[in-house]
Amino acid sequence: MPMFSSSASSTSRVCPIYSGSARSTSGRRYRSSCGSTSRWSTRRSGNGKFLSLAGAREHNLKDLNVRFPLGMLVCVTGVSGSGKSTLVEETLYRAVARAFRLASLPIGRFTAMKGLEYVKSVRLIDQEPIGRTPRSNPITYLKAFDDIRALFANTQGARAAGLTPAHFSFNTPGGRCERCEGNGYQKLEMYFFEDLYATCEACGGRRYGQAVLKVRYRDKTIHEALGLTVDDALTFFSGSARLGEKLHLLASIGLGYLRLGQPATTLSGGEAQRLKIAGELKDRGARDVLYILDEPTTGLHLDDIRKLLAVLGRLVDAGNTVIVVEHNLDVIKAADWIIDLGPEGGEDGGRIVAEGRPEQVAQVAESHTGRFLRPLLAEQVKAKVEV
Repeated sequence: MPMFSSSASSTSRVCPIYSGSARSTSGRRYRSSCGSTSRWSTRRSGNGKFLSLAGAREHNLKDLNVRFPLGMLVCVTGVSGSGKSTLVEETLYRAVARAFRLASLPIGRFTAMKGLEYVKSVRLIDQEPIGRTPRSNPITYLKAFDDIRALFANTQGARAAGLTPAHFSFNTPGGRCERCEGNGYQKLEMYFFEDLYATCEACGGRRYGQAVLKVRYRDKTIHEALGLTVDDALTFFSGSARLGEKLHLLASIGLGYLRLGQPATTLSGGEAQRLKIAGELKDRGARDVLYILDEPTTGLHLDDIRKLLAVLGRLVDAGNTVIVVEHNLDVIKAADWIIDLGPEGGEDGGRIVAEGRPEQVAQVAESHTGRFLRPLLAEQVKAKVEV
């Protein structure tokens, strides 16, 4: 059994609150934000269907038979090394992705999969960059740049100069600065040292030629508009309902501080992941899609975790299934269903310790997740009674 410090056993809200067993040096831990996220008033019942794996036995998985309820937010939990990523990403995701011919990565060993007919597609929303060049940015990813370029092209100044929406793109020749090809900087190749990047002397880092920079929409050039934050842009572009909807989507997932033209290469992994979620939410027709995320709360502030939970909830409420590998207790307690692996890591892991509603998992003595959920859920019940 693991050993716990006195602070861990008495304080359920301190980060971190679980440091693993005495014989482990892996640094595994459960995390609880130093604050509180409100629990959803009711837990979803799902659609009554399941996606099941039988005989999952890759790495330390002990020939598991697992049922993932569909139409819910499902959290796969457990200490580090318990087999979470092996089960969810290496086995479940890769098997479903290959079935839909979306990927051909090596699949973790298992015997059979049932319920695939209830799923229309699968998405792994990871923290990989959304683009690898500075010309990729939040608004190009969400196709919102098309709306901005159309607004500038429709101004009197643009029409008088014969400029079209294409001239306001820094991805194609015509209106962009051709010396830096719309990057705003030039790369200086160094033979014996790391390459250097210098601001383009021709455009001064503004990416466009003079003809385009003379055009103004509500007293701002295209360069100045791209320097606005999402929050500021909501006010500036308030006259465009379609653009406003996309900007509001970014703000609703905690990315209101990003600048519209911020290069994708400067975004953190968590920011890139949330942008991908926004891209999925933009497609309102998506239904019966299986979304998989691995530790999406990494690096997020408490308020951002609240927003992330709300966004994941929107995906589920739209008729989809979200499976999250997570250590953060605020996310775990908000789940509709938990599959807890363990009880320890490595050879002592790879088993299903508990599964069910958070309230059910909290009652399983062998579950470390349940042990730390118990006081949090009790705290919520007490707060609800007091209200």
